[in-house]
Amino acid sequence: MQQLTSYICGAWVYGKGNARTIHHAVNGKALYQVCSDGLPLADSLSYARKKGGKALAAMTFQQRAQMMKAVAKHLLANKEALYVISAETGATRSDGWIDIEGGIATLFSYAGLAGRELPDDILWPEDEMIPLSKQSQFVARHVLTSRPGVALHINAFNFPCWGMLEKLAPTWMAGMPAIIKPATASAQLTQAMVKLILDSGLVPEGALQLICGGIGDLFDHLDYQDAVTFTGSAQTGQKLRAHPRLIEKSISFTMEADSLNCCILGEDVTPEMPEFGVFIKEVVREMTVKAGQKCTAIRRIIVPVSQLEVVRQALLKRLSGVVVGDPALPDVRMGALINLEQRGEVQSKVDELLHSGCELLCGGALDKLVLANNTHSDGAFYPPTLLYCADPITNQVVHETEAFGPVSTLMAYHDTQQAIALALMGQGSLVGSLVTADEQIAMQVIRATACAHGRMLILDEAASAESTGHGSPLPMLVHGGPGRAGGGEELGGLRAVKHYMQRTAIQASPSMLAAIGREWVRGAKVKEDPVHPFRKYFEQIEIGESLLTARRTVTEADIVNFACLSGDHFYAHMDKIGAAESLFGERVAHGYFVVSAAAGLFVDAPVGPVLANYGMENLRFIEPVKIGDTIQVRLTCKKKIKKVQKTPDDKPQGVVIWDVQVLNQEQQPVALYSILTLVERQQRDYV
Repeated sequence: MQQLTSYICGAWVYGKGNARTIHHAVNGKALYQVCSDGLPLADSLSYARKKGGKALAAMTFQQRAQMMKAVAKHLLANKEALYVISAETGATRSDGWIDIEGGIATLFSYAGLAGRELPDDILWPEDEMIPLSKQSQFVARHVLTSRPGVALHINAFNFPCWGMLEKLAPTWMAGMPAIIKPATASAQLTQAMVKLILDSGLVPEGALQLICGGIGDLFDHLDYQDAVTFTGSAQTGQKLRAHPRLIEKSISFTMEADSLNCCILGEDVTPEMPEFGVFIKEVVREMTVKAGQKCTAIRRIIVPVSQLEVVRQALLKRLSGVVVGDPALPDVRMGALINLEQRGEVQSKVDELLHSGCELLCGGALDKLVLANNTHSDGAFYPPTLLYCADPITNQVVHETEAFGPVSTLMAYHDTQQAIALALMGQGSLVGSLVTADEQIAMQVIRATACAHGRMLILDEAASAESTGHGSPLPMLVHGGPGRAGGGEELGGLRAVKHYMQRTAIQASPSMLAAIGREWVRGAKVKEDPVHPFRKYFEQIEIGESLLTARRTVTEADIVNFACLSGDHFYAHMDKIGAAESLFGERVAHGYFVVSAAAGLFVDAPVGPVLANYGMENLRFIEPVKIGDTIQVRLTCKKKIKKVQKTPDDKPQGVVIWDVQVLNQEQQPVALYSILTLVERQQRDYV
């Protein structure tokens, strides 16, 4: 039997002690022995900090993004080997797609986010300058820096690839190394993916380590710069959260636990409406994908009492068509649970729910299980199981007990307020969904229940056509939830990266802030050059380089001509009497004329390195510009973002963000904004 090795301190190693056996979920065959006893687990922390941590922290966000993109491409090219191992866990091809390619997509997503939004630097200025004094020479800004610690990720068995990558992506982006501790029941798939990553040579040594087996006394050696994440049962998570070392060192701990997620059918929906079919399809899909082993699966089905019977019949009909068996067979739509132990746990929870007064509508026991032909009977299969709770308001068990398999409980409500009450009785969920065509019902339910959910999905006919579904966490959206769901927060785009970084408020003069953040801020020193900045290539432009333009006096003809050209004849610009009675007291120039005139002052017309205007941000009109006022522009390079050259034919370029201050004759700002220009680079870097 194979030994499932760990990757610790730069070597593949196996422990000495009592081993645990991993069995094939479909045929019950013993596959691997797992043991981490006696391994230098404590040494792995210092190894990560000194090797991987230093290497990652020295890389810029853009370099980390490119590393992650390269890793994602490598994994995608070798995905078929992972699908073979995924089948050992009882997953169908579509189950494996969610886990394997969904995880790889998360790497791509974070690489893309960073490429578009993060600086080519190791320090991340998080917000704009905050004035702290009247003259704005004492200011502040929040910055994010990499922590010289290590992230310990303890993952669940249900998504051995996605569960690792959705945590690893923001961890690496933050410049922090990671130690992965997968659930033993599916550790072989995590290990296979880790091997692919390490063998690629794309990540620094020490940036990724793997523990197959227990973590021993690893918690005792964690320090205040470290971070711990946990995905799994609420009971285990609460024990880890209370570890004395975490409390003593105030170590960051994020928990994502399984929850009793609900799906509500709105009072407005009838069987004739398309939303009814959407509801039935969504519930059955969430019951059977990954054999129900999803922390986001629908566990409570909440329907109007008037539709209870028709919903029951529709669910039973659709569930009866679900073919259970060996995922290798073409007709199979639901595979096995992860192992026999998990099947026993699911059966125990089903029995508990039945004992509380729930009625069994289908499934619920192994003697109700029908397997596809040629399926091995020793597999960890369990039938799709639908229960009915007649009195969900008084039956607390149905809101507290989760059977982590293809099991869900149907319950009825009398009005929307009662549906809301039932949803809240779950005491915190990762996700809830509502199927309705009524905007008022949607408003009422979401406003009342959002406080108890990390994510909420509203499905109507329009959304259902493109919806990713109730149970699909997305990289750009928060994954987590309050209360029973663990109180943690993962993903959510760049929010997750910040979780692994240190936020610090820096108080200083504007020039000091500009030097520290390598981004110019208003009030900081500027550099002027006789050569117009638009005549320079990306590499030649310096942060803080500035141009003070010539002046232009605004005339009545300017206002009239712009009104005719734009079609904007707003009274404050064109009606002398109306304008006199307005807050301006007289006619004023169009704000967009001021912006256009400003461009005319700072733009350098001939062909040059500037390729295009890429956009405008944060436009504010500060003071009105009246007839006879004279405007002038201060254009300053705020920051630069190098864009990756994707193909040899692409013109190498970067984005330059310019601060624009439009000033009047009294040197007061009348408009403030930023413009983004695409500027050609001299250096080609396509590999």
